[in-house]
Amino acid sequence: MLNNHLENPSLSDELGDNHIATSHETPLRPDAFEKDDELKMELIAKHFKEIMLILGLDLEDDSLKGTPRRVAKMYVQEIFSGLNPENKPVPALFENKYQYNEMLVEKNITFYSNCEHHFVPIYGKAHVAYISNGYVIGLSKINRIVQYYAKRPQVQERMTVQIAEELKSVLKTEDIAVVLDATHLCVASRGVKDINSSTVTSHYSGVFEKNEEKKRELLDYINLNS
Repeated sequence: MLNNHLENPSLSDELGDNHIATSHETPLRPDAFEKDDELKMELIAKHFKEIMLILGLDLEDDSLKGTPRRVAKMYVQEIFSGLNPENKPVPALFENKYQYNEMLVEKNITFYSNCEHHFVPIYGKAHVAYISNGYVIGLSKINRIVQYYAKRPQVQERMTVQIAEELKSVLKTEDIAVVLDATHLCVASRGVKDINSSTVTSHYSGVFEKNEEKKRELLDYINLNS
């Protein structure tokens, strides 16, 4: 059924409005990285200029004439830079010499992403926890992993899983928890225009999935006023 949206625009709209994700992997074409960043920016600027002209904007105006290039640069080098695997953080893994065997929680990680259905912002907080299996990483590297997966067209559910799976791989442990609490401007600024709602998604694995006491402990940490 999901493939039918190619021939059915109304079904495509329905999928977008309902924020349906078709895979936990970001949908990328096999040739996604055949063009270098400079060529991508050149082509995006060209096409964005056409969009602005179609909207009736005067690109001779001093305020607008540089906009196509600015948007292209922002797309490639900033808000969608997480699409490029060359930008993936490579955290250094350290032996847990402290012998700290309780959960570590990095909470209130601010992230900005973009809804892949309407290309408008998603912003919120990520809360990440893990229990060492003998290894640790620097705290800032957790933030970088969150930012890497945020900086692409996203669906919040997918982003939650991607962060969790990356941390499992890096830390070599299944004891991972990820909670995202985010506001979607595709809900707040268009469509239903609900400015008060937020969306919470979570991924629990290992002890966080099996042990309700550990899960409650994590949620208590997240709710602490700190």
